[in-house]
This record gives sequence, structure tokens and C-alpha cells, in this order.
Amino acid sequence: MSPTGAGHGTLRVAVMSFAHTHAIGYLAALQAMPGVEVRGSDPDGVSTGTDLVDLRGRELADALGIDYADTYDELLAWNDEGDTGTQDDQGDAVTEGDTGSRGGQGPHAVVVTSENARHRELVELAAAAGAHVLCEKPLATTWEDGLAMRDAAAAAGVLLMVAFPVRFSSTFERMRSAHDAGALGELFAIRGSNNGMLPLTRDWFTEPELSGGGAIVDHVVHIADMLEGLMHVAPVSVTAIANAKLHAGRAKAETAGLVTITYDNGVIAAIDCSWSQPDTSPIWGGLQLSVAGTLGTVDIDFFGPSARGLTGETGRPLVLPYGPNFDEALLATFIEAVRSGEQPQPDVHVGLRTLGIVLAAQESVRTGRTVDVVPEPASGSSAR
Repeated sequence: MSPTGAGHGTLRVAVMSFAHTHAIGYLAALQAMPGVEVRGSDPDGVSTGTDLVDLRGRELADALGIDYADTYDELLAWNDEGDTGTQDDQGDAVTEGDTGSRGGQGPHAVVVTSENARHRELVELAAAAGAHVLCEKPLATTWEDGLAMRDAAAAAGVLLMVAFPVRFSSTFERMRSAHDAGALGELFAIRGSNNGMLPLTRDWFTEPELSGGGAIVDHVVHIADMLEGLMHVAPVSVTAIANAKLHAGRAKAETAGLVTITYDNGVIAAIDCSWSQPDTSPIWGGLQLSVAGTLGTVDIDFFGPSARGLTGETGRPLVLPYGPNFDEALLATFIEAVRSGEQPQPDVHVGLRTLGIVLAAQESVRTGRTVDVVPEPASGSSAR
């Protein structure tokens, strides 16, 4: 993979769609990065209020001070004003001071933060434009879409990374180092929980045709990714249960679930993936991971460090988390990969394995049976 924008050149990073709430944090983090120029487009976005989290489209871009393009075509045709770049043998612009293969035309990189079911369309557009891609999780909602995205990136010769920010936590890295050093012995059981509020600010999360499902789709993949990064072994089978008793009548998808995964090293992992935080909670939710080995056990509360108190106006509980920003670490890794041309982790293959877990969990819920996780087929095959 050839490097893009190496040296001290400015990288042009485009954000396609603001449908996911993570787009707000990504836009702000990219804007603060030295050597990065950011521009966004959200042509289907409609604001639902005046708070930042409710804004979409140009209104959100203006609130954050981000350049905005009205269409994706305009965004991908990004041409710096006054650019006098020349074309290389492949037709890519090369400008003085920017040693990237794309020079002054088009983004070097794209971050896709659309509704889950629309990831494929935007990733294929970005790859066809020659841009490296960071795609919001989950990679896709169907096996066919996930494989098509993998093949599109490979055909275009661009990097494809999946946005799993929690694996960039320093506490997870310490646990992984301890495991690699043998300090935990042989792992045999893992318990994870990823609980949050019902995502009311983006209604599409609870509409299966756009999200692919409910709490299972939204929350299982974060922990599945960390288990991938920890053990580097394949998931074998999944048993899952789910219901919509929480927030009954407010969501069209499951709001609570328990997913049990068996890995080919014998480890069994149980994941609580519910939207169980009440609307009045002072925090959005949390993510915990407990790993048990023959020589030791590690427990991590990833969003636990916080200052706690009461608000002066209402006396309601107040929780102010502190610590490193995982999104910033994720984006820094992606930007460095774009500059170096080296494939970062988690890559599309990790995205496909976590998607396989979700699809198996959904089938298990439907059938009441344990379901095998289908391995990733070779490039060019879309059969599941």
C-alpha cells in the first residue's frame, strides 16, 4: 500500500453523513488535529432540535465550524481553491508540499458515519474515489454488504479500517500485555457488558431496516472486537437471547440481549448488550470487561473514572467522566496509517468476524438454537 500525504503535507479528510452521533466527536477531533483539513456532507440529514446532538447537515457543520459540501459528489470532488497541481501517471494530482498520491483533488481519507445499512454505498463511493476509509461500526448489516466492502477496498488499493475505539484504551492495552506475557495463565471465561440509553437522538438506531437490529447490533461488536484483539482466535458458535421488554413500544428492535460466544481455544464469553440505562441517568451507559485465567483475573470499567456530585440547580446526580479520549486515539491511528500506507487494526477482516458474530446471534434469537459462526470466504465470494 503506497503512503498518502506523507511528510508534512496536509491531509484532506471527508466525513460522509452525520447520521451516527459519533460523527460529532469525530468532526471535532479531526478539526483539532494538526496537518488535517476536514470537510463534511450530510445531504439526508434533518435537524430535530437546537442542541448540538440534535443537529444534522449544514447546521451541525456550521455549529462546529466545519467546511460543508451539499452532496457526496461535491465532497469527493474536493478541489482546493487555487490548486495548481499536476497529474501523475495514474491521473492523481500531485502538489508541491503534499507528497500524497492524490495531491490537490479529492479527499485522501473518508470517515463514514451513516446509518449502518448505508455503509456499503458510501464505502464503495469513497474507495472508487481513491480515498482510504474509516467505517463506523458495525461494518455492515449483511454478509453480502460486508464482503462487497472488503472487495471494493481491495480493488481500489485503499485501506479500510473499522471504528472500534475502545480497544485503544490504555487499560485494555495493559491487560493485553499481561495476557501476552502469560501473567493471566490460560484464559477460560470472559464476561462483558455494554449498556446504554435508548438512542433517542437518532431514531434510526431502533429501525431494523436502517440499523440492522437493536442492542445486539449496536453493542456486541465493541466487546467482540476487544476479544479479537486480546486472543487472536476465531469465534466458533453463538447462543443468544433477546427481548424488547425495556422501552416497550418505543423501539422496533430488541432492547436487551445476552450473547454467549464460544471460541476455538475453548474460551466462553458472555456479553450483556442491553439499552438498559433509564432516560434520567446522569451518564449514557458504560462498558465493563472481566477476563478470567488460570493465574489471574482482570476487571476493567472503561468509562468508570469520573467526578461525581449533584447539580446546584436541581440536586440531580452529576457524573463527569475523565480520562483519555478513545475516539482521538482511534482517529490518530487511522491518520497515521493513511500517511504511512500501513494497514491499521482493526481492519475489514476483524469487522467481518464481528459481523459474523452478530449475524449468528440474530439467527440464534430467531431459532432458539446455538448457531455456528460462518468464517470469512475468499475474495470474490459472497456466499454465506
